[in-house]
Amino acid sequence: MDLRLVSRVLFLRAAWRRRDRWDAARIAQHQDQALQELRRAAYAGSEFYRRHHAGLYGAPLGQLPPVTKADLMDHFDEAVTAPDLRLADLEKHLHALVERGGDPGVPWKGRWWAAATAGTTGQRGTFVWDRGEWATVLASYARANDWAGIPAGPAHLPKVALVSTLVPTHQSAVLGASLRSRLVPTLRLDVTAPLAETVAALNRFQPRVLVGYASALEPLTAEQRAGRLHISPQGVMSASEVLSPHAAAELEAAWGSVPFDVYAATETAGIASPCTYRNSHVYEDLLIVEPVDHAGNAVPPGTTGAKVLATVLFSRTLPLIRYEMSDTVRLGGRGCPCGRSFALLEDIEGRMEDVLHLPGKSGSVDVHPNVFHDVLDQAAHAGWQVIQEAAGLRVLLAGLAPGGSVEQVRAAVVEALTKAGVLQTAVDVHLVDRLERTPLGKAPLVRGLKKNYRG
Repeated sequence: MDLRLVSRVLFLRAAWRRRDRWDAARIAQHQDQALQELRRAAYAGSEFYRRHHAGLYGAPLGQLPPVTKADLMDHFDEAVTAPDLRLADLEKHLHALVERGGDPGVPWKGRWWAAATAGTTGQRGTFVWDRGEWATVLASYARANDWAGIPAGPAHLPKVALVSTLVPTHQSAVLGASLRSRLVPTLRLDVTAPLAETVAALNRFQPRVLVGYASALEPLTAEQRAGRLHISPQGVMSASEVLSPHAAAELEAAWGSVPFDVYAATETAGIASPCTYRNSHVYEDLLIVEPVDHAGNAVPPGTTGAKVLATVLFSRTLPLIRYEMSDTVRLGGRGCPCGRSFALLEDIEGRMEDVLHLPGKSGSVDVHPNVFHDVLDQAAHAGWQVIQEAAGLRVLLAGLAPGGSVEQVRAAVVEALTKAGVLQTAVDVHLVDRLERTPLGKAPLVRGLKKNYRG
């Protein structure tokens, strides 16, 4: 355990609680000041940003060109502000963690914490933080517990069970290893392990907080209802995958309270999380979130963007200014009974990659995952997937709801696709014991044709 790191995290959590009472004007003032500091640091230390923003050093944020993951990875050595950091060396370090093992919580060269993105959009990314930045990352994830009203401290040990991946380059592994101590009892479980093993481990541990991928939590609800799993978490948090209304209802039925849907990413750390009223607030003191349309134009509150541009206000080692993410989200206004003025996150619909492009009468038809949710949420007992292949769509059902049949499900999917304008697309439905997962344990609901799902 790094005592300096833990001490800094505790300090930040206490300081940020005072920000909960900031009004909108104070939040905007903080963002303006933090953005100026970020841009000064980027222009002073990053050749990439000096070139990328040439002639725009004094321009408003909205006039700056976006930055993609490919931009950063292709120019990583120029983008970082630390001259002795090289992507090749960092990748060797992460590769060694996977191949030879080691503690991902121990900083590389005594200075840097690193993690790699899943690569589910086809491009792997590697990101790095110094001690101050990493403390902010850790505190941003801890804020989800604070806003959820889950007490923590010597008298209330967090006792967190996390069902995700054990791959040491994944940010959750680095997080868990960084805070491993008697103050933060943590059980990390592999989502790909047999369900019976996971149930037995949870029964022994008895977590106060249960965190996991939505696709990992939903099968546990059936185990809880059947009496094989008997835990009583004070809070259930879904992260890293879209939590559908159906899955949320299943989690609430199993454990008696609405789950907390935490929005985060490796690149940004925590982005938004719900308060006790289950209204999700954006961490506007830590980042600026801009939902934009396909052309990159800002969309108004209440409108779902085609993608998100995120500016991470505390990023210094690898500055992120208008970093492009393919998430489709909808921001709302402000105001909540909890008293926070941070902007509301109304919905997270998924990613652009989740939309399938299928043949229609006048060309390609965009099919949103909601088309499948409407049919498959009730049909599958423990989750589903739709995988696009050259011959058509392969639908996987983890269990079948009582009274249903494979043929009924196939007919319902075909009907839904026809209503959406899809033509000449074969649908093949299979019952499976477990959904297909990526190397990092995620089970994407929809997988498009020719996508590289390395995450």
